[in-house]
Amino acid sequence: MRQHVNPLSQFFQLPLSLPSKNVLFRKSHYPIHLDIGSAKGEFLIELATKYPDWNFVGLEIREPLVSLCEKKRRKLELDNLKFLFCNVNVSLDEWLSDFDYGQLKRVSIQFPDPWFKRKHFKRRVLKANILNSIAKAMSKDGEIFIQSDIFKLFESMTNTIDKNKYFNRKDVGDLRFIDENPYNVKTDREKFSLKKNLLIYRAIYIRNNLLFIN
Repeated sequence: MRQHVNPLSQFFQLPLSLPSKNVLFRKSHYPIHLDIGSAKGEFLIELATKYPDWNFVGLEIREPLVSLCEKKRRKLELDNLKFLFCNVNVSLDEWLSDFDYGQLKRVSIQFPDPWFKRKHFKRRVLKANILNSIAKAMSKDGEIFIQSDIFKLFESMTNTIDKNKYFNRKDVGDLRFIDENPYNVKTDREKFSLKKNLLIYRAIYIRNNLLFIN
C-alpha cells in the first residue's frame, strides 16, 4: 500500500533546518549515501550494516515512518545511519550546502509515489531543483540510482535527469535498462514487485566534470 501525503500542502512547504553531518555522525568525514524517500528504512539499514565505513541518510516526508526507522536504527546501534523527516524539495538544498564538496557520493530514489493523475504530476519528488542541489554537492563520478515498477514514472524521471547538464546516464551497452540493483540490497517495494513478477526499470546517472554554476 502506498500512503500518500501531499507535498504541496502548506504544512510541507515549511523549510526545516536539518542537523549538520557533524551532529548526525560520529565519523562525519565518511562518504555519504543519501536515499530520498526511505520509507520503512530496511534498504538503508542493511547497507549501513554491511558498509560501516560509509554514512547513510534516509529522507522521508512521512514523519511516522521516520520515527519507526529511527527506533529500529537505535535498537541496532547503527551510528553510521540517520533517518530525517523533511520535504526534500523545500529543505534539501540548504542541508547539502553543509557537506564537504564531493562527500555526497551516492543518491538513490526508489519507487517514489507515482501520482498517476496528470494534475498531480507536480507532486512527484524528482524535480530540477533537487538535481541541481545534488550536482552542487557531488563531485565527478558520484552517482544517482533510480528505479520504479511503473514505466511512465520511470520515463518521467529519466526525462528530468536527461535535461540536467551535470549528469550522464551510465552506458549499459545493448540493454535499455539496468538488469539488477547495483547494491544487491532490495527495498520492500522491490521485493514485492519481484514476487509479483513485475518489470523493474532502473538507471544510473554519473556526475560529470562540469563545474556547477548557480
